[in-house]
Amino acid sequence: MRKTWNKVRNWMDGKLIGWRCFMEEENAGMGTVEIILIIVVLVGIVIIFKSQITELVESIFSKITKQVNKV
Repeated sequence: MRKTWNKVRNWMDGKLIGWRCFMEEENAGMGTVEIILIIVVLVGIVIIFKSQITELVESIFSKITKQVNKV
């Protein structure tokens, strides 16, 4: 039983080490330019859909207010 557990544990350790290496490689390329581009795109989306976002948020808060008043 102990040998089986050790095999499983070794296999899991190998998979975790492999996963860590993969994640480190994937995140290594994330630079300042990419982050700035993501922020610019998000700001652009917010500017384009500002009125729809505002209506959605106001609708959600009005529903929350109505539900709170019921309690």
